[in-house]
Amino acid sequence: MSDSPFLIRLAESDDDEFILGLLHRFVDFPLPNGRTRTDCLKGIEADLVKHLDEQPSNSYIFVAENEDGEPVGFVHLQKTKDFFTHRDNCHISDIAVAEVYEGTGAGKFLLDHAYAWAKEHRCQFVTLAVFPGNERARDMYAKHGFDTDLMRLAKPVK
Repeated sequence: MSDSPFLIRLAESDDDEFILGLLHRFVDFPLPNGRTRTDCLKGIEADLVKHLDEQPSNSYIFVAENEDGEPVGFVHLQKTKDFFTHRDNCHISDIAVAEVYEGTGAGKFLLDHAYAWAKEHRCQFVTLAVFPGNERARDMYAKHGFDTDLMRLAKPVK
C-alpha cells in the first residue's frame, strides 16, 4: 500500500472546472519576450478543453486527490513518437497543482505517476516543455532527473 496521501484517477467531466481553474498557474512567472499572459492562457485553455471534450486516443488527463477526495492537481499526458527513433514517448503536456497544495508533494506524486505510466506503456522518454522563467517548476523537474534534451529558440517578428 502507498504511503502517499494522494490518489490518482482519470479525469471525469465534472473535473473540467477544477482543471481550468488552475490555468493561471501556467503564467504566474516572467514570460519570454513576445509572449503575453492572455495569449498563453487562451492557447492552454483551448488545448485542454479540446482534450477534455474530445478525449483523443493518445491523450490522458489524470487528477490527483487528497484522502478526502478533493482534487489537488492534474497531469495531462500524451503519447507521442520520438522524432529521432520513432519510438513512443510520454509527453507531459500540462501539469499543475493548486496553490494550497504546493510543497505537499503533490507535484512529485504527479511526476511519479507520469513516469510509472510511461514505463508501463514502454515509452523511451518522458518529455515536457517549460518556460525559462518558471524557475519553481524547472527546479522540481531537475530534482526529478529531467535534463535538457532540445532547446527551442524563438524571436518575435515585429
